[in-house]
Amino acid sequence: MPEAFTPCMMMRAEGLVFHQASLLARSYSGAYWDFFTLSNGGFYLAPRSDRRFEVQVEGNGFEGDVSADAFGIIVTLFVYGALVWVDDEALREKYSDHYHQLRAFAVEHDEGGAILRAID
Repeated sequence: MPEAFTPCMMMRAEGLVFHQASLLARSYSGAYWDFFTLSNGGFYLAPRSDRRFEVQVEGNGFEGDVSADAFGIIVTLFVYGALVWVDDEALREKYSDHYHQLRAFAVEHDEGGAILRAID
């Protein structure tokens, strides 16, 4: 996880992941999260679970049932979106790059349509 968020931002990012997960899925009540490194240089986290998550995004009206993997991608994209507002220009660029790398991966995901609608 440090390579995705830097050591100084790791705790903040972890808190954002858990907070964002609880905002997007009312039924989310905690989980172990796995960290994934993508071949394009991106990263994401996803809850270690076989269950599906009912996601509701108040900002765009999206409602949908997604796998734990897709839920993790959605959550991580929202977290990257929040982190691009940090004061450090190099970190802003890093998180923006990670967002776009993960979004490119999401387009090819089996649930890509739902992921893109959730982050729209």
